[in-house]
Amino acid sequence: MAATKTRTSSFTRNVLSVSSSQIPGVKCGPNGTFFVSSGISDLDKILGGGIPLGSLVMVMEDAEAPHHMLLLRNFMSQGLVQNQHLLYASSSKDPRGFLGTLPSPSSSKDGKLRNHDPEQDKGLRIAWQYKKYFGENQQSFDGHRDSKQEFCNDFDLRKPLERHFFSGQCVDCVSVKDSPNLAALRDRCTQFLAQFRRKDGSISSVGRIAIQSLCAPQCEYSNTEWDVLSFIGYLKSMLWSANAVAVVTFPPSLLSETFCKRLQHMADILLSVKAIPDDDKELAKLLTGYQDMVGFLNVYKVARINTQVPLILEATTFSIKLQKRRFLVLECLNQAPIDGSSGASYGTSGSCSGSSKTGTLDF
Repeated sequence: MAATKTRTSSFTRNVLSVSSSQIPGVKCGPNGTFFVSSGISDLDKILGGGIPLGSLVMVMEDAEAPHHMLLLRNFMSQGLVQNQHLLYASSSKDPRGFLGTLPSPSSSKDGKLRNHDPEQDKGLRIAWQYKKYFGENQQSFDGHRDSKQEFCNDFDLRKPLERHFFSGQCVDCVSVKDSPNLAALRDRCTQFLAQFRRKDGSISSVGRIAIQSLCAPQCEYSNTEWDVLSFIGYLKSMLWSANAVAVVTFPPSLLSETFCKRLQHMADILLSVKAIPDDDKELAKLLTGYQDMVGFLNVYKVARINTQVPLILEATTFSIKLQKRRFLVLECLNQAPIDGSSGASYGTSGSCSGSSKTGTLDF
C-alpha cells in the first residue's frame, strides 16, 4: 500500500523562536511577532505594541513645520539608549551633528511627575496592602512592569542625549546631499542590515535605520522617481529578512501625486504629521486642550505580521502635545463642551423634537 504524501505549503510564518527577555528593548507580541519601541509609549499603543521587526515606517512631513523630527529623534534616542545599532541618513552636509539634538531619557523623578495620577496612586496603595496574598504572581507582575519600562523610555526634549550613547561604533551617519543617485545609500544599508540577518530564528542584536527627508529638493536624485521607488522596494525586501526596522520621512508636498501614492503603498506603517496654526480660534473652540497642542498625527496604515486580522483603531487622528513642555504625548481628539448661549450641542440637537418649556420628548 503506497504511503500518503504529506501536503506542504509555500507559506512560511515570519516567527522568531527566541525569548524577548534575552534582548533589551525587544518585546514579544501575538502570533510570534517581536516589537521594538518607537520611543513614544503612546505611539506604541496605537501601533498595537510597537514597531514589528522587519517593518518599514514612512512618515509624511508637513511643509509648515518640522514636526516629523519629533518622531525621528525619539526613535533614534530609543535605539541608542538600548544599545541598538543605528544608521542615520540625511541631506545635510554633517549628519553626525544632528545626533547632538537627540533627547535624553528622563530621570525616575521626572517620570513620576509626568505620570502622576492620584487615582493610580490609590490603586497602588491597595495593591501593596494585598501583596502578601499574591505571592509569586505579584513578583511576576512587578517584573513585567519593569520590563515594560525598559522597552520604552520617556524622553525629555529639553535635555540633550549624553555623548557616550552615540560616540561608539554602533552609530553610522551618511550624507546624501551630493550623491547623484541612491546607490551609495543602498550599499550602506546593505552592509548595515547584513549584521542583523535572521539565522535559525534567533535574535542577537537589533538595528535601526533613520532616513530624514528622502526626497529633499537639495538632493540631486529627488527628480528620479524610479530610483527612489527601487530603493524603497529594495530596503523593504532587506528588512523583511533582518532583525531591524526603518523609519523614512519624505515631503509629499514636493512630490507628484502618483509618486506620493506609490511611496505610501510601499510602507508597512504609514503616518503623517501636520502643524497647528498659532491663532486658529475656531479650532480652539472645537477641541479641548488646544493650547497644549503642537500638531496632529494621522495613522493611515498599521503593520500586521503573521495574521490577516486587521487592527481596528479607536481613532486615526491624534493630537501631538508637549506635556510640561518636555515630554511628547499623543492623545485622542476631544470635542470641547459647547456653551448653551452659543447654540445647541450635539447631545441636544435635532435627533428628537419636543417642547423647550416642558422638556418632554416626542419620538
